[in-house]
Amino acid sequence: MSDGLRLGRRELIAAAALGAAGASPAAATPLARRKPAPPGFLWGTAISAYQSEGNNTNADAWLMENLQPSMFKERSGDACDSYHRYAEDFALAAKLGFNSYRLGIEWARIEPSQGYFSNAELDHYARMLEACRAHGLRPIVTLNHFTTPLWFAQRGGFEVADAPQLFARYCRKVAERLGGLMHMTTTFNEANIRLLVDMMPGIAAFVPVVKAAIAAAARATGSPKFSRLAYADPAVATPIMQAAHRQAYAAIKEVRPTLPVGITLTTQDVQADTPERAAYYRDKLYGEWVQVAREAADFFGVQTYTRFVFDANGMVAPPRDAEMTMAGYEFYPQALANTIRWAHREIGKPIYVTESGIAAKDDARRIAFIDQALDGVRACLDEGIPVHSYLYWSLLDNFEWTSGYGVPFGLVAVDRETLKRTPRPSALHLGAIARANRI
Repeated sequence: MSDGLRLGRRELIAAAALGAAGASPAAATPLARRKPAPPGFLWGTAISAYQSEGNNTNADAWLMENLQPSMFKERSGDACDSYHRYAEDFALAAKLGFNSYRLGIEWARIEPSQGYFSNAELDHYARMLEACRAHGLRPIVTLNHFTTPLWFAQRGGFEVADAPQLFARYCRKVAERLGGLMHMTTTFNEANIRLLVDMMPGIAAFVPVVKAAIAAAARATGSPKFSRLAYADPAVATPIMQAAHRQAYAAIKEVRPTLPVGITLTTQDVQADTPERAAYYRDKLYGEWVQVAREAADFFGVQTYTRFVFDANGMVAPPRDAEMTMAGYEFYPQALANTIRWAHREIGKPIYVTESGIAAKDDARRIAFIDQALDGVRACLDEGIPVHSYLYWSLLDNFEWTSGYGVPFGLVAVDRETLKRTPRPSALHLGAIARANRI
């Protein structure tokens, strides 16, 4: 066992003793007061390939990190080196008490140039999934988490008419080789991310920065239409991505009919001073993705972090006395239950919480966030809503895109020099709840 994943003996003894006594470490709600979770409930964490693997040199994001001007505060570099240390991460997650692990695979590794699929990389991800299962973790695999191969971005990304066929071809190849090792899979992570970006206050000031960075990437690659998923023109890219999801869903089902295939959206809690205004802004956030999820998904992934409040003037700033997370949004774990209810009402598919978490230096606030979010999940279950998982973002402090490494979401801290993994009290807290299967 590596020093990087060893849980301290005192921590494990303390966790076991507290669990036996009916409480979880630093718990606000004793385990004995929680109700049993439904049979087969999935407890775990979520992470993406790019943010954790490191050295994804064939990806579009890697190029843009290493150009000037850049939107990134720092480079991803080795990230958490999970490309090599995945067995440590799985062992740590299993020892904490989880039974599921949401992870990503990198299209840029599997298809590093157009039409060429790397058997070596497919074998690598097969070993990863085998190791995940060997540790008793059900793998939930994300096929695209914001990044694409550099060649795909150079030719226009998801702003080009034949992008759906290329994405579906990749998904088919993965399903053929890896589908039998997956518990579930999703096509896109937060497929509506570009619609969310357009809703954020201050986006107008950010547009020139994005345009300059995209222009630098276009110059560096000799591309007349370089495009990244998160910054593509939503009027063009959204219908193309919707077609890509539908075609990918069909391709996967053709080769793996029994593999559950879903989709995740960014599902922030939209609140407003009138029901009509709330409906208007929900439509801006989700658009036709609701219909896509109804028609071409076996399950729906809820990914909620906070709330957005609107009035006649647009988005309202959080109250002056509101607690703010290190990611810059309001501490509002109640949002999760509200978005679960929305998804149940509007989409009607089995619901999985595929991301829920908080960036915080004070780990006690992470524990409080988890407890309050789980209280909301319990309320939804009591209302008869079919919720099947709680996956915290994230197991590790990882590369948080343009924010770099200064935004700690992890249950487990990662030393940036040694990459040693150190579980926080929140890891033991959520792990004890998962092990007891009580919510």
